[in-house]
Amino acid sequence: MRAEGWRKVASATWRDPRDPQIYGDLEIDATELLAFVSDVRETTGTRLTVTHLVGRAVARALAENPELNVRKHRGRFVPRDGIAIFFVVAVDEGRDLSGVRVRDADAKSAVEIAEELRARAARIRSGEDADFGRSKRVLALTPVPVLGLALRLVTWLTSDLGLDLRRFGLRSHPFGSAMVTSVGMFGVQRAYAPLSPFYRLPFLALVGEVTEKPVVLDGEIVARPILTIAATMDHRYLDGSHAARLAKSVRRYLEDPRAQEPPLAEAPVEART
Repeated sequence: MRAEGWRKVASATWRDPRDPQIYGDLEIDATELLAFVSDVRETTGTRLTVTHLVGRAVARALAENPELNVRKHRGRFVPRDGIAIFFVVAVDEGRDLSGVRVRDADAKSAVEIAEELRARAARIRSGEDADFGRSKRVLALTPVPVLGLALRLVTWLTSDLGLDLRRFGLRSHPFGSAMVTSVGMFGVQRAYAPLSPFYRLPFLALVGEVTEKPVVLDGEIVARPILTIAATMDHRYLDGSHAARLAKSVRRYLEDPRAQEPPLAEAPVEART
C-alpha cells in the first residue's frame, strides 16, 4: 500500500527517528512538603526549597534502584562510584545558567544539600569559584565553528574516560548521576527540558510551580497544592518499569519528607533573622 495524503507528506519530511528521549510527568500533593520547607526555614534558618527536596528525592530513588546509577561506555553499563545530583543554578543576574554537582546526595540531608548549594552558588555568582571561572574562559575563547567538536572531545575525556581536567575547570563526570532544574520560580507549572548527549545521564527532572488544583480526597473534591515534576529520560538506560519504580520512590519521599529526614536542629536566633 502506497503512502498518501498526510502520511506521504510526513514520509517526505522526516527521517527515521533516532532520538531515544521519552517524557513523563508526576503530580505530587505538596501539602506536607511545603509544611516541611516552612519548618526548616523557621527552625534552622536554611533557605530550603522544593527543588532541593526534589534533588534529594531523586538521589534516594537512585540509591533504591542502583541499576540506574550507571553510565554507558563501549556498549556496557558501568556502575558509578557514588550518587551525585547536578543542580542547575542561575548566574549573571539570571542571564545565564551554570550548575552545582552535589556528591553523595543520597547520604546528605535536605538541609545539608541546601547549604552546600547556597555556598557554591554564591561563589559562582561572585566569581570566586575557580572551576567555573576557568571553564567559562575556555568556553569564551573557543570559536563557534569548533565548539561542537570541542564539546564532544571534552565529554569523551571527562565522562567516557573519567579524566579529571580541573586545571581547565573540567571535573570528571561533571553532570553526576542525574540533573535537577526548575522553572517554578518563573511561574511555569509544567515544562520539559532537553537531555543533551553531552550530559551522559539517564534522566533529568524539571521542577514546576506548586499551584492549587482540585483533587478527589475521601470522595470529595478539595483544593490541594500540587507539584508537577516533568522528566526527560533516555530510553537506552531505562524502560517503563524502571520509570515506574523511580516515580514511586520519588513520590514516597516528597509526600512526607519529614518522616525520612533527620530531626531538625534549632538554629541560633541570629541565623534566623
